[in-house]
Amino acid sequence: MDPDFLNAFTQPSTLNRFLTEDVIAKGEKRKLIKPISSNNPKLEELKLFLTEWINRTLREEHIVVKSLEEDLYDGLVLHHLLENLGSLKLDVEKIALTEKKQRQKLSVILEVVAKGLQLEESQLKWSVESILAKDLLSTLHLLVAIAKHFEPTLALPPNVQVETITIETTSRGLKTSIAVEYITENKENIEAQSKDDAFELFSCAPDKLDAVKKALLQFVDQHVGKLGLNVKDIESQFSDGVILLLLIGQLEGYFLNLRNFFLTPASTMEMLHNVNLALELLADGGLLNFPVNSE
Repeated sequence: MDPDFLNAFTQPSTLNRFLTEDVIAKGEKRKLIKPISSNNPKLEELKLFLTEWINRTLREEHIVVKSLEEDLYDGLVLHHLLENLGSLKLDVEKIALTEKKQRQKLSVILEVVAKGLQLEESQLKWSVESILAKDLLSTLHLLVAIAKHFEPTLALPPNVQVETITIETTSRGLKTSIAVEYITENKENIEAQSKDDAFELFSCAPDKLDAVKKALLQFVDQHVGKLGLNVKDIESQFSDGVILLLLIGQLEGYFLNLRNFFLTPASTMEMLHNVNLALELLADGGLLNFPVNSE
């Protein structure tokens, strides 16, 4: 047996549970949060934040969540949450009493989530089986993804990471691997990478910057050209938010009501209104996960 496996658990009951054949079938993999990470203050902060967010969202429906693992596994809370956040009507019974019904219910719910978030199966960090098994790591990944999609301005605790252990049964016994996994974004790394990329593009490779600007202009023209518009200068023509709003409408396939923005803004305030609206639309669509100064 891999010695790291024995060192990964501090609680004998947890170890004993995973030594039984019923927990992990041959050839199956299971990833768990190591007990040493379970007491991580940042992890506790995220759990409390998500619990309070769910309870706040479902207050009018008199639903109270006390434990993310114990209260979400059967799909009832997730059902109400999705209907409330996304005005979705799920073709499934609200209450599922048997494990078979719960599995069917979760299958429908998670399929809707994957479709709404436009995620491929390989990108999913949860599954019907893991949620049904009350797996905390999968439950957290699922809730964070739902929160970021439906409420992108929600201030989730950043940089929440845990140490995980992946367990796999092989013909030679139990094989394990240890890793560090982020549940919420590492904003320090994202901001540093963004600054590095911008510095390299603007200061170190001006020739590449011109090529990027040219490609962007061609892309914008290809779409807003259908509206009889022509973009020749990114800096000046994007400053009032009009082209950006119309481009979003074209790419997302919807019509922006002219009463919601200023087609010919006559003041800085009207321009800022347009830009702020565009940023809100991008955030609502899950396309903007970092702050942008509208001014």
